[in-house]
Amino acid sequence: MPSAASKSPPARSLVAALLPWFAAKHRDLPWRRTRDPYAIWVSEIMLQQTQVKTVIPYWERWLGAFPDVTALAQAPEAKVLKLWEGLGYYSRARNLQKAARQVVELHGSRFPENFADILALPGIGRYTAGAIASIAFNQPAPILDGNVIRVLTRLFALGGDPKEKALQHRLWTLAEELVNTAARIPPPPLPAHFAGPCSALNQSLMELGALVCTPRRPACSACPLANRCLAKRQGTAEQFPETKARPETVARRFVVAVLERDSRLCVRRRPEGGVNGGLWEFPNLELAPADDPSSTASRWLGIPPDRFVALRPVSHAITKFRIRLEVLRAAVPRRFTAPDGGEWHSLEGLDRLALTAAHRRIAGQLASNPPPPAA
Repeated sequence: MPSAASKSPPARSLVAALLPWFAAKHRDLPWRRTRDPYAIWVSEIMLQQTQVKTVIPYWERWLGAFPDVTALAQAPEAKVLKLWEGLGYYSRARNLQKAARQVVELHGSRFPENFADILALPGIGRYTAGAIASIAFNQPAPILDGNVIRVLTRLFALGGDPKEKALQHRLWTLAEELVNTAARIPPPPLPAHFAGPCSALNQSLMELGALVCTPRRPACSACPLANRCLAKRQGTAEQFPETKARPETVARRFVVAVLERDSRLCVRRRPEGGVNGGLWEFPNLELAPADDPSSTASRWLGIPPDRFVALRPVSHAITKFRIRLEVLRAAVPRRFTAPDGGEWHSLEGLDRLALTAAHRRIAGQLASNPPPPAA
């Protein structure tokens, strides 16, 4: 990997180029039309590992249901999880509610402005605290997410793994220098809904990474920093950042039993503390590679194999695991006991429960498939 050139672009020239570009080119996103720190905080948490186009309707529904921290703090957890359904990483939703309760208890329901107080809230790390402090309050707090890391490693031709401590420190230092510079120099005209130059600077770095300085085939010809970018000068932009290879994926199979009794379906709640803890799902059992789903389900549930009707399999991924769900549907007699602590709910009742994303897809098949013959 080529090393950084001896002359790095000065912070003042970078900020002077970024701010007018962002003022002219920024996307009109709903959370950019407000300075409400609560609304900005919710958007930042939702945007973690989730695309903007996916987040917009969730954010709008969330603010409609929970317009402020007090509403969120007082809401039943089931409603919080239901509104989060489909976004994944449900610990984010739980931490939002924990933090809202802390804001109510410790800050009189007023979202704190002090960076240390923001950072102390559950589920908020240095990046999110910096984003809220800068975007909502125009404080010169640096940010460093995946987009900003990509922009900075290319701009300064910084080799090495960004997760390593030394490079992390260097990147935070650069981000801090840029936002502090934005706070000092006279800003260009900015749209009225931006809190100020620190807000715009941090958002411009994220926007540049999202729209122009993309992981593959960056649009260098459209970049306001192209003539200052060391990686562009070296022709090595796509080599930055240097990241470790992803771990190999692991295949797993489960048989999922969609059991119907008196027009009701059996679902169970996942244990708290684990993956998707507290969410609902159909009973399921992991399969060995050679296991036949019908035979395994028959032994597990005591239902003859010929009573099962196969539905369309569902595939999804969790971290390194690539999971395939073999879905079997069966009608069971009234005397049948729900397995694994399951409960019986109508199909319409499932709409009120927060199901895992994969099992919501299974539920979506039921209305379009005739029920199996009664047992």
